[in-house]
Amino acid sequence: MTTITEPRGAATTVDGSIPTIPAGSPLLLLGRRADPASERGVLCPGDLPSPSDPGLPERARRARTALGDRVVVLGHHYQRDEVIRFADATGDSFKLAQFAAEAEAPHIVFCGVHFMAESASILARPDQTVILPDLAAGCSMADMAQHGQLVDAWARLERAGVATATVPLTYMNSTAAIKAFCGERGGAICTSSNAPRAMRWAFDQVRADAVAGVAPKVLFLPDQHLGRNTAVLSLGLRLDDCVVYDPWKPDGGLSDDELRAASVVLWKGHCSVHARFMPGMVTAIREELPGVEVMVHPECRYEVVREADRVGSTGQIIRWVEAAPAGARIAIATELNLVKRLAAEHPDKEVVFLDDTVCFCATMNRIDLPHLVWVLESLVAGEAVNEVRVADDVRHWSRIALERMLSLPGDDTSLVA
Repeated sequence: MTTITEPRGAATTVDGSIPTIPAGSPLLLLGRRADPASERGVLCPGDLPSPSDPGLPERARRARTALGDRVVVLGHHYQRDEVIRFADATGDSFKLAQFAAEAEAPHIVFCGVHFMAESASILARPDQTVILPDLAAGCSMADMAQHGQLVDAWARLERAGVATATVPLTYMNSTAAIKAFCGERGGAICTSSNAPRAMRWAFDQVRADAVAGVAPKVLFLPDQHLGRNTAVLSLGLRLDDCVVYDPWKPDGGLSDDELRAASVVLWKGHCSVHARFMPGMVTAIREELPGVEVMVHPECRYEVVREADRVGSTGQIIRWVEAAPAGARIAIATELNLVKRLAAEHPDKEVVFLDDTVCFCATMNRIDLPHLVWVLESLVAGEAVNEVRVADDVRHWSRIALERMLSLPGDDTSLVA
């Protein structure tokens, strides 16, 4: 059940300003323009098939069959149904990174967003090509942490005398340049499914005698909510142990004393989808559906997470829904494509979206069937369009950071709400 009625809770301004596109900036048209407002520097040439073409599914099937084992199509859980049906493997960002690292096909078509395709390119063999059907499928969260801003933030930690006691840990939702910065400074990458494991690892990397009188600390970016939820709910830190670094404020908006006392320095970033969910929505759904189990993604605000019954990655949420008994009532706070798919796949359970306001991830939805058909048919014709390739110097350190993540021991199941 995913009916849309009146909103259960008002969507207020997200904690932290949302970057705006400067007035007069050219629109980024599907398949035709470079993105002027991000580090991606993307270019999407070519004419796309018409979305009204009723033969698109058959064209996709024919192209996929013709390519055989020369291509593997990876699909993130947030993709449209029209796209995910053609994926050879589906998963969250962690699972898809593993699939990319193990893929044998010479071509990897990644149905996700740009940072995911970058990570696949970093982990792929030099002779493999990674293709993103629409290079304009970015991530607003990833764009909230620019490389130059991170350089400035690290210099701020150095001025405060705490950089040597700090390990940088970036969420997968970040550019390759950010990943490389963290890798070069002894840090790593995490996903929503292994964030607790990765944060514990990061603290373990800080030498006990790094800086006398300074608490070991982790610089976590770009999602402050995932970082806070992980630190408090999984590692048992206090909210006061976390401070928020704002890259748009002088000195990050923090004093030397605040930086020295903190255990976790959180970057002021967020997911535009998950930050919409509010605590009042949890209260409202419990009144509307007695006995409902509330499952939320850890990118949600701490105030929402602490009210939930379960907190986990997309892959974990899928497993929980699958394991729930017939007749279960489940409200989910994550991207709507996944929630609708789970509701359709489990008609014996009442699966609803926590917020009745439609809340798709706009950039994930840029990957549509016309784009997928275009890149597959181009491969059949011998042309790899929309290839994502990372510069060698960036690739080196970002690969080290990714490999540190993939080698972490243990298996996290969820945060503890």
